[in-house]
Amino acid sequence: MNADQKKALQSLKTAKGQIEATIKMIEEGRYCVDVSNQILAAQSLLKKADLLIIKQHMHHCVKQAFKEDNGDEKIDEVIELLAKVIGK
Repeated sequence: MNADQKKALQSLKTAKGQIEATIKMIEEGRYCVDVSNQILAAQSLLKKADLLIIKQHMHHCVKQAFKEDNGDEKIDEVIELLAKVIGK
């Protein structure tokens, strides 16, 4: 596991904790704005983890695909993924 994967994993674990805390907040009937802020914080961590995983993919899988002369397929894959990320 490289540094980016470790960072992504840590972000995911932190987001998991925030999601669990958010569930508890809802169960306890906490103030809606506080719950929403917790959800936004978890979303931010998930986006950070996703970006790190995409970065990892670009630096390793895509780079390797170009060495093996099938990089176009990986580019299309990344474009499809980015379209999902930006909501298109």
